[in-house]
Amino acid sequence: MTSSPTAVTVLRDVRPWGGGHSDLHVADGVITAVVPHDADRAEGSADAGEGAVDGVVDGRGLLALPGLVNAHAHVDKSWWGKPWVSYGGEGGVLGRIAHERAHRDELGIPGVDVTLAVLRESVRTGTTALRTHVDVDLGVGLRGIEAVREAVAALGGAVHAEIVAFPQDGVLRRPGVLDLLDRAAVAGAEHVGGLDPASIDRDPVGQLDGLFAIAERRGVGIDVHLHDGGELGAFQVELMIDRTLRAGLQGRVNVAHGFAVGQLPAARQADLVAAMGEAGITMTTVAPIGAAPLPLLALRAAGVPVGLGTDGIRDLWSPYGTGDLLALTTQLARLSGFRHDEELVTAARVASCDAARFVGRPAHDLVVGAPADVVLVDAENVPDAVVRAPRRALVVAGGRVVARDGDVLV
Repeated sequence: MTSSPTAVTVLRDVRPWGGGHSDLHVADGVITAVVPHDADRAEGSADAGEGAVDGVVDGRGLLALPGLVNAHAHVDKSWWGKPWVSYGGEGGVLGRIAHERAHRDELGIPGVDVTLAVLRESVRTGTTALRTHVDVDLGVGLRGIEAVREAVAALGGAVHAEIVAFPQDGVLRRPGVLDLLDRAAVAGAEHVGGLDPASIDRDPVGQLDGLFAIAERRGVGIDVHLHDGGELGAFQVELMIDRTLRAGLQGRVNVAHGFAVGQLPAARQADLVAAMGEAGITMTTVAPIGAAPLPLLALRAAGVPVGLGTDGIRDLWSPYGTGDLLALTTQLARLSGFRHDEELVTAARVASCDAARFVGRPAHDLVVGAPADVVLVDAENVPDAVVRAPRRALVVAGGRVVARDGDVLV
C-alpha cells in the first residue's frame, strides 16, 4: 500500500450517483470525460485499496459521490488530536464566547497544528472543500486566518477552503472589530461574517450596515450567524434581504443557522422564504438536534440554496463533532423527516454538488469540467449511502488519491 498521494488519470469502474458503471478520466485535477466502463478492456490498474498503476485506479464498481462540501466549519477552533478537554464555563452564546476566550491560548488555538489535525480528519471522511469561519477579534487579530491558510497549504490541495472573517465576540460592541474585518477582506478573506446583530450587538441596523459597507467596498460576500429565533430572527433576515437588493449583492449573502425560518407559522414562513429566493439569499445549516428543522424542500423550491456544515468539531463550545459530513447528512435527512429515495438523494446533493457556490466553484459534481473530487463508498445506491454513511473506501481530491480505507495520505 502506498503511503503518499498518487495522481489519478483514470478512475475506472465506478457508479456515479449510483448509476451505470463508468470510467472517470482526469487531467490537471479536472474531470475530462465520463465514459461507460468496458469490463472486457484490458487496462492495467490498481485496486481502490492500492496505489495507482500509471495513474489508473480500479473503483471495483463502488458508488461514487462528489467530494463532500462542508459549508459551515470552524477549523480554527478545534482541539481534535489533543488530550480530552472537559466541557466547562457557562452556557448560551455569550457564555461560550467568554469560556473560549479564557482557554483558547492554553490549547494553542488558533494554530497550524490543531487546524491541520481537524482538516486531515475531514479529508479522511471525504470532505474536499469547505467554507470555514475563522475568528477575527481584538485578541488574535488576523492570526487565525494566517494559521488556517498555512494548514490548508500544507495539505497540498487535498482540501479547498474559502474563509469567512468571523467576529465571534461581536462587531459593534468591540470597537475596532469592523476595521479588522475590513483588513481581513483586503488581505483576501472571501467573506466577512456577522453574529446575531440584535441579541449580541443590540444594534441590528448598525451591524448590518457596517458589514454591507465592507462587502460593497471590498467585493466580498457576507455570512451571518443568526441564532435569534421567531420574529426577532425573521426581522433580521428581512433587513438582510433589503440590503442585499439595494447593494446588488444577490447570491453573495448567507444566513447561517437561521433558526427563525424553521420556527415561523406556515404563511409567514412561505412569504419570508419567497423573499429570500427573490433576493438570492442562501442558507447554511448544521442540522442541530433540538432545533426546528429548516424547510429544506420549500427553500429549494423557492430557489434558496442550502449548504450543510459541521459547525465546531470538538472545541471549547462543545465536545461533540467528528467532521464526518456524510454522517451529518444522515442526521439532516432524519431531522427533515426524509424517507423517500428522492428526498435522501436531495440530502446527499445538499452535502456535495449543490454546495459548489459556498466554496466559490461553478461546478462540484461528477461531470466534465468539475474538479476531480470523488468519494467512493460500498453502497447499493445513494439512499443507502445516506442512511448508513459507510466507510469511505477512497477519497480523491484534485485528481489525487488523498485517503484510502481510513488512512489519510497527506
